[in-house]
Amino acid sequence: MAERNHEVVREQKLLDARGNIAEPGWARRQLWTYERRAIRAPKLRIKEWDYYLVQNRDFAAAFTISDDGYVGLQSVSFLDFTEPWEHTETILDAFPMGKLHLPKNSSVGNTVYESGRLAMRFSVEKGGRRIRCNFKRFNGEKDFSCDIYLGQPPMDTMVIATPWEKQGHFYYNQKINCMRAEGYVCYDGKRYEFCPKTDFGTLDWGRGVWTYDNVWYWGSGNCDMDGKAFGFNLGYGFGDTRAATENVIFYDGRAHKLDEVKFHIPEDDYCKPWKITSDNGRFETDFVPVIDRSAKLDCKVILSDQHQVFGKMSGTAVLDDGTRLEMRDVMCFAERVHNRY
Repeated sequence: MAERNHEVVREQKLLDARGNIAEPGWARRQLWTYERRAIRAPKLRIKEWDYYLVQNRDFAAAFTISDDGYVGLQSVSFLDFTEPWEHTETILDAFPMGKLHLPKNSSVGNTVYESGRLAMRFSVEKGGRRIRCNFKRFNGEKDFSCDIYLGQPPMDTMVIATPWEKQGHFYYNQKINCMRAEGYVCYDGKRYEFCPKTDFGTLDWGRGVWTYDNVWYWGSGNCDMDGKAFGFNLGYGFGDTRAATENVIFYDGRAHKLDEVKFHIPEDDYCKPWKITSDNGRFETDFVPVIDRSAKLDCKVILSDQHQVFGKMSGTAVLDDGTRLEMRDVMCFAERVHNRY
């Protein structure tokens, strides 16, 4: 096993001949080459997804196109933090097993889903990304549509490639924070505008073969600090993280690596205040929930129990050089998810 928080710096194939991660670790961009044909696991077990979240202090929209082997989950969420209120609509597809042809790299190609009520397209464009979606009868008779552009100048991202304890199982993931958002969402006769001075989008791009039963924690947020983009990605529970965690602070285009973090969630109520701490004191925050976007599906063999909690983060983040940044009511989310699938 490589050293703790091993940074990979050379381009290479993701998997070895046995279908395991060739060099576990993290990187600032996608240095590993992902190929479905190199996977040594049944197609039913392969999981591929693109997830975008775009938000500001008042509202947010989230979009998922995924191929999880025996099921595809295509989802749109819209949240109004001023109410607070949210609605999520999901289309299920049986046994996609690669038929969606999701790109093998986040920097090229389009991710597209069109069927029935839902048409959704994620495209890579010069200098950024574009999200377009039309969802008929998204909430009863109320339609949803959007056209959003996310600016992506040259900057660090968080990429992680880690194994699970089981042979042939792996987690390959990229988080792109701090993409300034512009465009609009239309819902229920109202137009919601994103402003690039204050509003941001995040991409969660993932490919892998997961174990059957797992619990993960993930948190992410972005804001503008005096004209410089600040963001963070926090997560654990995604396999064997001895080689690297995915915990990163982003500031002015550069990633600052963290080690371990922990979410302190009240046992009786996800909407009570949380604390998020780090093992070396570089990320110490209070998290005050605004809304719990919760969903539970229990079909015995398949279980998904999700609590994606949106709220305001305040505290300190310390960069690699010791600079302390103060967060004050940064609108973000933190989640706990238990899946068996």
